[in-house]
Amino acid sequence: MAFHPDICIRGSGIVGRTLALLLAREKWNVALVEAPALPSGSDVRAYSLNGAAMALLQELRCWPDSPDVTPVHQMQIWGDQGGQLNFGAKDQGVTELNWMVDVPALEKRLAQAVQFQPHIELVTAPVSAPLTVVCEGRASQTRAELGVAFDITRYEQHAVATRLSCELPHQGVARQWFSWSTVPGLSQAQAEILALLPLGGEGGSEVALVWSVHPLRAQALMTLTPEAFAAELSQACAWTLGRMTTTAPRAVWPLQLARAERWTGPMPGAEKQSFALAGDAAHTLHPLAGQGLNVGLADVAELVRVIQGKEFWRPLNDLKLLRRYERARQADVIAMGCVTDGLQRLFAQPHPLWQNLRNWGLSGFDRSGPLKNWMAQQAMGTPMKEKTL
Repeated sequence: MAFHPDICIRGSGIVGRTLALLLAREKWNVALVEAPALPSGSDVRAYSLNGAAMALLQELRCWPDSPDVTPVHQMQIWGDQGGQLNFGAKDQGVTELNWMVDVPALEKRLAQAVQFQPHIELVTAPVSAPLTVVCEGRASQTRAELGVAFDITRYEQHAVATRLSCELPHQGVARQWFSWSTVPGLSQAQAEILALLPLGGEGGSEVALVWSVHPLRAQALMTLTPEAFAAELSQACAWTLGRMTTTAPRAVWPLQLARAERWTGPMPGAEKQSFALAGDAAHTLHPLAGQGLNVGLADVAELVRVIQGKEFWRPLNDLKLLRRYERARQADVIAMGCVTDGLQRLFAQPHPLWQNLRNWGLSGFDRSGPLKNWMAQQAMGTPMKEKTL
């Protein structure tokens, strides 16, 4: 029997596969365009997922097991002049603030689930369908072909990422430092953000590093030997976890804040076909808040909710229907973008007045009580299982 897709999803990463599984569960026929797999051992990514994302993946039975999932019980943030902010799970009445998830393990679970879903057909090239959802990431070729402008604010920072084994256990604590470094060739010190995120399960001593630094500093860090890099990192985080040893290759990429000018529209030259953007194809954020994939999975949940709730007479390509999704998500994405962009710019100001102000604010926020608790609840997310999908 010929397979007639209702929806074509371009992009088979975490966002694309999750969307495909949710739609297939509702008996929609989905064509999923597979992307080339990364070489084994080259993916050093680990994502911080909140309760909403966890609930969604658990519904699909794709939530990985320990040690591929590490609960985060506490978050510690240090400013550049003594300011400090702490979030604890116990203070919020929960056992975990969020979870660090190994990306290859999660992708493997999703890929296995896709193989056993009869309403999903894997394809090597895009096919015609009433609705095409673009989940190709921030460098989406399809978005460019559709003529959708991508409004990009480029930060003067690159992210350097890898994984390390530490002398001391991480104790389920996510740690972040805002600091400054002298970069050869530049006249003034440059702001940087260093994050060590717990991996390896409860009681583990592995961490994922995301080090946001000036591009010249990133270039210099990438040329260091593994031993010299680990020593530089240990010094930058004040030997908090003792001696460190790199256990994976280093990766580097430029950081940006970006948002597509529109997330939905008609497919050019195709009658009765429309598109929608989701995940990094629609927006990207600075990684300092660790919300990138959470926002992308929230896109997925909202798009499925809108499709499920459509009037029986509306086709999937109906632009009024798709704009419901666009309107619902844009406000949240803009708000999160303002938060991450504002923090990045605040800690990039070198004047002592700004240094004093932000560190005073950081410590003051730590003592703010209800405001701090509200912010923690927003970061943890409202479980999607409480919503109607």
